[in-house]
Amino acid sequence: MLELARVQPDAENSAAWANPSGGGLVMGLARTNEELEAIQRLRYKVFTEEMNAVFPDAVDGLDSDRFDPWCEHVMVKEYDSGRVVGTYRLLTPANAVKAGGYYSESEFDISALDSIRDRMAEVGRSCIHADYRNGSVIMLLWSGIAALMQQVGFQYVLGCASVSLRDDGVTAAEVWRRASKMLRDNKDQPVIVPRHRYPVERLNSELPARVPPLIKGYLQLGASICGEPAWDPDFNAADFPVLLDLEKMDPRYRRHFGLD
Repeated sequence: MLELARVQPDAENSAAWANPSGGGLVMGLARTNEELEAIQRLRYKVFTEEMNAVFPDAVDGLDSDRFDPWCEHVMVKEYDSGRVVGTYRLLTPANAVKAGGYYSESEFDISALDSIRDRMAEVGRSCIHADYRNGSVIMLLWSGIAALMQQVGFQYVLGCASVSLRDDGVTAAEVWRRASKMLRDNKDQPVIVPRHRYPVERLNSELPARVPPLIKGYLQLGASICGEPAWDPDFNAADFPVLLDLEKMDPRYRRHFGLD
């Protein structure tokens, strides 16, 4: 692994880390087949157990697709044990051409973003071990993404934020309420159109629900949900298109990630 950052819990915040190994965490870029396999195994475990995702072509419990070879894979490991506990992948515009497009293009028509395409990277396959969903790992992962974006000089981050439909769309309805208000309030925002639209008008909009932590985190960064969700039958999820302009990122996070 190409190490980018390392953190150690101290006496004051060790309880908040919920680190089973008792040691620190290290973040970097996967550089070996073994590291990529560990990432794909974590993704498979989390996605199949928690989202009931179906991977028809999966072999040996790995979530692998045609985009993986073209992506940079940001990973977080326990320093003592080497266990992979979090990951994100990033696809640059040049490598998207080699891969036959962005992953998002399998779900959305993103032609509205043509004018910024050469300055836009795609992130996806976000996955964090259940022991570490307290904020520390996701912040490390985003530190890695910010470093990559700054290194290559890209301004925009595109992604698909998945909302499980195991609750019959209650959570997706809450996300759509937030998203539709954003679209109404920002008429200048480009709108991305799903190829296989999830029928948002059928969602139960009366039942209360919490916005999933990942989407809540995107919105706190300053990202926008820029269209209706697509239906992803393999993941049993409604996928919302998310776009972040790093120049409009919340100033607190720009400072935290070293962008200012």
